[in-house]
Amino acid sequence: MTDNIFQIRDLFVDVPNLTKKPLIGKTPNLSILRDISFNIVRGDILGIVGASGSGKSTLGRAIIRLLEPSSGEIYFEGFNITHLSEAELRPLRKKIQMIFQDPMSSLNPRHRIKSIIGGPLKLHGFQNVGRLVTEALEHVGLPDYFKSRYPHELSGGQRQRVGIARAIALKPDFILADEIVSGLDVSSQALVLSLLQSLVKELGLTLVFISHDLSVVRRLCNKVIVLQNGHIVEKATAKKLFENPKSDYTKELLSAIPLPDLNQIWN
Repeated sequence: MTDNIFQIRDLFVDVPNLTKKPLIGKTPNLSILRDISFNIVRGDILGIVGASGSGKSTLGRAIIRLLEPSSGEIYFEGFNITHLSEAELRPLRKKIQMIFQDPMSSLNPRHRIKSIIGGPLKLHGFQNVGRLVTEALEHVGLPDYFKSRYPHELSGGQRQRVGIARAIALKPDFILADEIVSGLDVSSQALVLSLLQSLVKELGLTLVFISHDLSVVRRLCNKVIVLQNGHIVEKATAKKLFENPKSDYTKELLSAIPLPDLNQIWN
């Protein structure tokens, strides 16, 4: 088995530029990502960082095929998934999960927690769904009686832990987390991020963590990719990137954002 769970080669993503839509004829494309190539090593926590509009979220969604690339290739566990149809991707979806930024919009407010976590399990044909829901809640530090609650009855940090539970319940190999702590207070951030770190080790996960917060990335991730205007400008281990950044853009990001030592908060 290859050490690379994902391989991305020469990836381009274009979208219609609706701000320049002509009265007649085809809408021109706007290039979001250009010539992106990198590997995601099994077991890593890879951070993808950059300013707003750099293409971070677009890259994450393209990797897991929530967006169709314009060109290039995406390999998951050695298989080319670049142009698979949604029906062809469905068997892979339980292996590739996503945790969304806003749990209030990603958790159905009309469903109890047991249905929110259990629904995908039923969809993918898992047995003993009730037991698996309980196990998933235990993994994220929530008691079993939370199964009967609705999302609005939980705090922001608890809702985000439910989102994590929903993702890990399917026993995936890979998780994409897109700005999942940006709306939480520092204390809730600490709990969620420490939880993610533990789950990667405990469950053998590979995690891609998208964030604009370099202090979080510094503490959580072992490798980092820096995006600027749809290009990769730097790839390095977290230690090398924060101690000796090569790109001027990376240096600007580091100088613009305070990077306190959060070890006392998170340990």
